[in-house]
Amino acid sequence: MVHPADSKTGLAAVAEAAKQAPGRGLPPVHLWHPEHCGDIDIVIRRDGVWMHENSPIGRAELVQLFSTVLRKDADGYVLVTPGEKLSIRVEDLPFRAVALARRGEALVFATDVGDETEAGPDHPIRVETDPVSGEPSPSVHVRADLWARIARPVFYELVEMAGVEDGRLTVRSNGEAFALGPVGAGTE
Repeated sequence: MVHPADSKTGLAAVAEAAKQAPGRGLPPVHLWHPEHCGDIDIVIRRDGVWMHENSPIGRAELVQLFSTVLRKDADGYVLVTPGEKLSIRVEDLPFRAVALARRGEALVFATDVGDETEAGPDHPIRVETDPVSGEPSPSVHVRADLWARIARPVFYELVEMAGVEDGRLTVRSNGEAFALGPVGAGTE
C-alpha cells in the first residue's frame, strides 16, 4: 500500500521535501538529481513576489519553504526534491536583499526569504549597469548559484558607507573590496 504522503507531487511534494530538512539547515538540493518532471506555474517576479497560477503566494512561510529547495541549473531555475525537479520562471534574481547590518568587519545582508549573507570572498557584491536604464543594478551572492538583488534603500546605505578608492566608490567586507561604481556616475 502506498502511503498518501509518498504519492504527493507538484507543490505538495516540494513543500513536504522542504519540511524534511534536518534542523534549521537547508536541504541538500545539490545532492538531489531526479528526472525533470516538467514546469510548475510559479514565477518569481522582478519585485520579488512569488506567484502561483497568476496569484501571489500570500503566506511568507510557504515562500520561505519553497526558497530552500530552489536551485539554478544549467537550464534554469528549478524547485527540486529527491523525487522531482520542476522548472519555474524567475524574471530577475530569485531573492531581494532587503536589510543591511555591519557586524565587525562584515557587511551582512538579510533577504526577503530569511537568508543572511555575509559579503566576502565567497559571497561577493557585484554592481552591473542596467542596459536599459543606465542605473546601477547591485546584487549579492547568497548560496550556490543563487543571488539577491540589493533593494534600492539598501544600496543607498552601501553608498553611504563607501569610501573612494581609485576613483570608485568602494565598500569592504571580510577583507574584500567591492566597487559600487565610479564616483559621480549615479552612485553618489
